[in-house]
Amino acid sequence: MLSQRIQQQFIDSADLKYQCAPALAPMVESAIHAVLACVTGGGKVLACGNGPSAAAAQIFAASFMGRFERERPELAALALSADSAVITAVAQDFDPGWVYARQVRALGQTGDVLLVVGGVGQAGNLLAAVEAAHERDMTVVALTGARGGRLTAVLRDTDVHICVPHDHPPRILEVHQLVLHCLCDGVDAQLLGLPEESLPDPENLA
Repeated sequence: MLSQRIQQQFIDSADLKYQCAPALAPMVESAIHAVLACVTGGGKVLACGNGPSAAAAQIFAASFMGRFERERPELAALALSADSAVITAVAQDFDPGWVYARQVRALGQTGDVLLVVGGVGQAGNLLAAVEAAHERDMTVVALTGARGGRLTAVLRDTDVHICVPHDHPPRILEVHQLVLHCLCDGVDAQLLGLPEESLPDPENLA
């Protein structure tokens, strides 16, 4: 019984990825171009999210500043959820809803990108971060689910909205993680070229 449930989780996750790939691929490509223009122009990516989405934003920043799969020069990315001292100071002295917006206003500049990993798009602190990014003439790349929630209303035509057509948060996050991998891979491919396919080892050929 439990084994069947586990297998069904794998099947449901794979089915959702397969079904939404054609619709999301063009938006992911647009996000890659936006991030690429940012980092090659001397800008940086500020990434944020809440809960598990905050962890996804941190993993993205680590892959960007370090590496994804191939060696390349480091790229500028910062996860706004990573500094607990800043977050708790803002939450204590101002408003918990400003924990990201104040960082965006302090660190963001024209040409930078704000990457929002937003679940169903209802969190007030993410909405405030987007508005702060627009004040700094930044492009926003927003990852949401369901129908995008309130976040949809504050995005501009120049932003990129990647909305997973599903209502179940764990499934949405699984697709978001894949999208973030595609974003890292796409930027690497544009900077380094497509990786060469590994040739089979003659000794292993029948």
